[in-house]
Amino acid sequence: MCILHYSVLLRRDLHNSTPTRGDFIPIIYMQRLINDIVERAKANRQRIVLPEGTEERTLKAANLILTEGIADIILLGNPEEIRACAAEWGLGNIDKATIIDPENHPKQEEYAELLYELRKNKGLTLEEARKLVVNPLYLGCLIIKSGDADGQLAGARNTTGDVLRPALQIIKTLPGIKTVSGAMIMLTHAPEYGKNGILIMGDVAVTPVPDAEQLAQIAVCTAHTAKAILDVDPKVALLSFSTKGSAKHEVVDKVIDALKIAKELAPDLAIDGELQADAALVPEVGASKAPGSAIAGHANVLIVPSLEVGNISYKLVQRLGHADAVGPILQGIAKPVNDLSRGCSIEDVYRMIAITANQAIAANLQK
Repeated sequence: MCILHYSVLLRRDLHNSTPTRGDFIPIIYMQRLINDIVERAKANRQRIVLPEGTEERTLKAANLILTEGIADIILLGNPEEIRACAAEWGLGNIDKATIIDPENHPKQEEYAELLYELRKNKGLTLEEARKLVVNPLYLGCLIIKSGDADGQLAGARNTTGDVLRPALQIIKTLPGIKTVSGAMIMLTHAPEYGKNGILIMGDVAVTPVPDAEQLAQIAVCTAHTAKAILDVDPKVALLSFSTKGSAKHEVVDKVIDALKIAKELAPDLAIDGELQADAALVPEVGASKAPGSAIAGHANVLIVPSLEVGNISYKLVQRLGHADAVGPILQGIAKPVNDLSRGCSIEDVYRMIAITANQAIAANLQK
């Protein structure tokens, strides 16, 4: 993969073409989307922590981010090792990053005391806190909590559990939100749906069987993600195998209850349910099955009733429909902390840094 070539693709001006159904090429919209995300990040630069400071894909992506001025990067790790890696891989802009050695830095005791204050009611001692702050995943979250950074991206070397645990202990969830979830951006071959064929689906990553309250929180958070990343006015469909009472089941009742709760959580949110997938997406079907609904046939945010449904659905669309899936994007945390797959590419890291920056911009605006 030539990362310079990828950068050139992102910079290409693609906004003047209007593909029809017949000549629609999903990668064009991918490039447009990533280009928009990158430009928003450049216009309001955020400080993004990368705890895996010597990991090759992470460091190469960080070098490109710094070269293009997309975000300010904080690398965690031994400074000599980071600079040696940068020299070996020809990464000339890594010196533009802030490099913090977890083992030795001026704020080590300050962060330990912060962690102790946050966790002492859970039995954490100050001595235990001093040991934990040496862990880059904990240190990154403490840097964010103290106001010295805006977001974090990790996971190229660490498990999802390891990435999420300090985030939930230190940064915690958004006010009124107790459920962390994962959204997936789907870039499809169907430009008539969503934003030029781009939709967002949640939850596909975290909560296996959400109850009605959790489902409502997932809906609200996914709508926020759609606004922050896709720059759309969210139109949220709570999906089910029933549309407006066409079937009776406790699973359907959960979706109906979730709609009521979501409206209480976010009164201005455009949301409806329960809707079958075709009723949510296809205007004619929506008009037939859910007459009078402002969402039916026009949804751009799809909320599935369980993680099982979400995981199966997005992978079927990805494989059978040759769609591109971007994510998961973690949501519900007070400040963005995202998790990479350990099989990620340099491209994945690059665009997730830009996405994390966009989430941070939105989070800062909500203060």
